[in-house]
Amino acid sequence: MSAPATIINPKNWLDPLPVGELFPNPAPLEVDVGCGKGRFLIARAKSHPKSNFLGIDRLLTRLRKIDKKIARADLSNVRLLRLEADYSVHFLLPPESVSVFYVFFPDPWPKRRHHRRRLFQDSFLEAIEETLVPEGRIHIATDHLNYYEQVHELMTRASAFNEIPPFVPTEEEQTDFELIFLGQGSEIGRCSFQKHSR
Repeated sequence: MSAPATIINPKNWLDPLPVGELFPNPAPLEVDVGCGKGRFLIARAKSHPKSNFLGIDRLLTRLRKIDKKIARADLSNVRLLRLEADYSVHFLLPPESVSVFYVFFPDPWPKRRHHRRRLFQDSFLEAIEETLVPEGRIHIATDHLNYYEQVHELMTRASAFNEIPPFVPTEEEQTDFELIFLGQGSEIGRCSFQKHSR
């Protein structure tokens, strides 16, 4: 039986994670930023055993529940990190270490005075660019269409990325938030981008 997923506790919160040491098998790393209750993360890890997955979330109670689910599923290709997404991408992910980022339904901070708290800012995009491998991808989804427009504009302005067809999860991969929004008839904005090759 393979080892269950573990919640990473870095020895040094200022140095990049030793990504290659976190998983039993070397493989491309895919990162679920704000993994929530883990529905997408677990389904994706099950269907893509040749990739490694890192789920990031700031709520420990969520991560403990996800960890139990991953252990029951006997998945050795998933690790969890309890931390703010922005800090994780900026400081803990090594340069050119991530093949795919998934950022689904980030907090939209809908009030205008709170927009500066939104995850997608120029500095976050710079960190995404630095940590993605050449031709690495980022997939984004939100039900907040105003936020979607901001994100899409930010991404299309970035010279390091080309827009590609949007990623659409399978029914099994739909997040808990997505299931709620779809049930309410909400429109979901999706976009995907690929980093240029060298």
